Amino acid sequence: MTMRAWIGYGGTFDPIHCGHLAVANAVRDALDADVHLVPAADPPHKDATHADASHRARMVELAVAGERGLRVDRRELARDRPSYSIDTLHEVRAEVGRETPVVWVIGADSLAQLHRWHRWRELFDTAHVLAAGRPGFSLDPAGFAQVDAELAALIAARLRPLASLLDAPSGGIALLPMEPPRRESSTEIRRLAAAGDDGWRGQVPSPVAAYIDRHRLYARALPA
Repeated sequence: MTMRAWIGYGGTFDPIHCGHLAVANAVRDALDADVHLVPAADPPHKDATHADASHRARMVELAVAGERGLRVDRRELARDRPSYSIDTLHEVRAEVGRETPVVWVIGADSLAQLHRWHRWRELFDTAHVLAAGRPGFSLDPAGFAQVDAELAALIAARLRPLASLLDAPSGGIALLPMEPPRRESSTEIRRLAAAGDDGWRGQVPSPVAAYIDRHRLYARALPA
C-alpha cells in the first residue's frame, strides 16, 4: 500500500503537553495522514533538556496512546551526535522513496528562526515545512521581512495552500493557524512543577502528569 505522506513533528517534548497534541491532531485531520512525533536527543539550537531522552520519549508514548493516527518515532534518540532535522529528513526520504510527500511540522516561533537552522535551505529539497500558529508569533508572511530578508523571500516563493502539500514530494511551505493558539508551555510546566504549584497538571495528559510525579522529573532538588 502506498503511503499517503510521511509527516514528522519534532521537538524536545520536555514535557509533551496538550498543545503539542492539539497541533498533531490538527495536522493529522487537515492532511488525512498519520503524524510521527519525533523526540529530539540533543537539539543543537536549544538549551540542554531537563528530562533525559528515555523519559521524554516515554511521556510522548503515554500522551499518544489511544490517539488515532499519532505515532512515536525514536530515530533521533539513537544518535551519538547532535540531532539535526535535516539528517532526520534525509533518513526518512531514503526510506519512503522520492515520490512520497514528506512534511516537517514546526511552530511559528521556529519558522521565524528557520534561517538559523543547520543547512536550512536543504530542508526544501527533502520535505515541505508546515508551520503551526503559536501565541505571540504571527503567521503573516509579510512580517518575516522584519526578521530576515532571505527568509521572507523564501517563504513568499514557496508558500502554498496546506492541502497542496500532498501534490508534490517536497519544496513547499504551508501555514496552519491554531485559533486561538494553544498557550501550553513546556517551560512554564517545568517552572510550576519545580515550585510545587499544581497549576501545570491541566496542561498535560493525565498519564503524563502521573509519570512526572512518579519520577519527580521537574521537582526542584532539595538542598543537601
